[in-house]
Amino acid sequence: MRRMVSPFPILHGLGLRLRLWDSGSQDDVETWLRGLTDPDFRRWNTPLTPVTDLESARESLRDKVVSAVEGSTASYCVTDAETGTPLGHIGVNLINPVLSNARVGYWVLPEARGRGVATRALAVASRWALTELGLHRLELDHAVGHEASCRIAERCGFRYEGTLRGAMFEAGRQDRFRDVHLHGRLTTDPEPRLV
Repeated sequence: MRRMVSPFPILHGLGLRLRLWDSGSQDDVETWLRGLTDPDFRRWNTPLTPVTDLESARESLRDKVVSAVEGSTASYCVTDAETGTPLGHIGVNLINPVLSNARVGYWVLPEARGRGVATRALAVASRWALTELGLHRLELDHAVGHEASCRIAERCGFRYEGTLRGAMFEAGRQDRFRDVHLHGRLTTDPEPRLV
């Protein structure tokens, strides 16, 4: 079987190593499943395609690999730079080279929370996307009420731009909607100073 090659590099910085997910790795599939079935993740997110077991997790990761090869999504496994231990996920999604923009999203495994992992991963991925990838604008949205995600966005220079009404699924439902906060960052915005 021919191995597909992504155009996206491994990223390093702030004590993290961001590497692309590997759908052929049992460890990656299990980590992906744990992340997407975590109760706190599910409180704030409802995936378009449900991930409920190892097979659906593997299929979901295969889709991420294909999107990476196509250049439309860079899905990174966030790991500790020294140990390689998986900590979470960050994605630069829906990359639009014509409009020079993309959307970012992230989650952190329960055992890695409270250590600034999401903030550091977002800072590293954003810097790469706005410089090396050459994008002009990054967007980040989260469910209204998800204050931790709001603080992460603001720390990383994503300004609050407004509320989008009914723009995301309710928790665990695909027939009801809730509002989201939209944040944006431009390549011309000042680089945030993480304290």
